[in-house]
Amino acid sequence: MPDPHPFRVAAEAKDLDLMRETLAEDVVLHSPILFKGFEGREIALVVLGHVTQVFEDFRYLDEVQGDGTVVLRFAGKVDDGEFEIEGNDSQQLDADGRVTDLTVFLRPLQAVHAF
Repeated sequence: MPDPHPFRVAAEAKDLDLMRETLAEDVVLHSPILFKGFEGREIALVVLGHVTQVFEDFRYLDEVQGDGTVVLRFAGKVDDGEFEIEGNDSQQLDADGRVTDLTVFLRPLQAVHAF
């Protein structure tokens, strides 16, 4: 089994400084909430910082690594633990292993609304 991708390590630790190192400068973060992606590392870090505050009991359940891609399956709780939420982080990587495209999928709809 390969080592976890550094993005996973940073997210599990809620370490935004470490997360910064895992993101390409021109990363695009595709949120499940908005149609248009967030462009650039600094705005992506702002969004991810808020996400780390909203999720409770956040944990990754699985990781699949491919050629230039990483998919992370996660679970957690939102709205003071009232709703279980789960999702995937689908990542495209550059030649240095930094995330250039991060698309987040969430379910179920009731928990997404609470998110």
